[in-house]
Amino acid sequence: MSKKVYIGNTVIGGNERIKIQSMSTHKISDIENAVAECLRLKEEGLDIMRFSVLDEKDASSFRVVKERTGVPLVADIHFDYRLALKSIDGGADKIRINPGNIGSEQNVREVAMALKSAKIPVRVGANTGSIEKEFLNKYGKSEISLGESALKNVALLEKYGVEDIVISVKASDVNLAVKAYEYVASKTDYPLHIGITEAGTEYNGVIKNAIGIGALLLKGIGDTIRVSLSADTMREVIAGRSILSALDLYDGVKIIACPTCGRCEWDCMEFAQKVEKYTAKIKKPLKIAVMGCVVNGPGEARDADLGIAGAKDCCAIFKKGEIIKKVNKDQVEKEFFEEIDKCTR
Repeated sequence: MSKKVYIGNTVIGGNERIKIQSMSTHKISDIENAVAECLRLKEEGLDIMRFSVLDEKDASSFRVVKERTGVPLVADIHFDYRLALKSIDGGADKIRINPGNIGSEQNVREVAMALKSAKIPVRVGANTGSIEKEFLNKYGKSEISLGESALKNVALLEKYGVEDIVISVKASDVNLAVKAYEYVASKTDYPLHIGITEAGTEYNGVIKNAIGIGALLLKGIGDTIRVSLSADTMREVIAGRSILSALDLYDGVKIIACPTCGRCEWDCMEFAQKVEKYTAKIKKPLKIAVMGCVVNGPGEARDADLGIAGAKDCCAIFKKGEIIKKVNKDQVEKEFFEEIDKCTR
């Protein structure tokens, strides 16, 4: 079991729920847009938001955005350790750095001292573009070189007394990323931030992340996730929620829907999409089935809390495989959504 690390008003690690992260496409110093994005994503299930810090104005903006949103905020720092120090002063709940690219060990020491003083954690983020040369020369581009690069930088922070650490070892190659996380998980009990970096556009990116993140979570590896996509950040959060829901790791509505066949005599696919939209913000655990026909729909979906199956002239609504009512097709949406509301009160 990984150790617990506190990030603002949330916790990652231990037996805590897997937390969903995203990274803003706005500068945090663009206060209104930063706040609006955080609130929009929070409503969809976001737990933690990360912002790039490019200048002192960014570094000083964390506190006001946090106060207006209640979302724990991470400052993403590269190259300039002074921006890490200013972000800590500016109210960031966590710092993300690669110690190898912020200069001398003295710089790392100053960041470490500031982290301890503020009592906030740090994520050591390694990726295939930042593998330490000594490990790259010895092991090539592999899970060992990637993992050891992260662990070397963790050890540097530990040297100066930092104990609240999160680790990531991301790669765009799914196999490499999974192996790297497995390697690091075997070496440490620090919580792990998992994901597939530079995964691509939404369709292929979700597939790559679902395979990689899912493979790790099924092995009990991972404490917080980001589904990196070349798409709206909202899609990252929705995809993360869906991955966790598929693994029964998220309290929300799980929808099972029939792929349909020639027996289907109603628009099951469109109705499933309506149900998905209607239940998107419900946080209560609930399994809903939208099935194509009554021939085997209720039977196949016997474990569903609520379900519906279509016939030629009507639809049957059922609970745990037992039909509770039949309704005309023009009343299906009204009747079924009322049953959903009953289940979620």
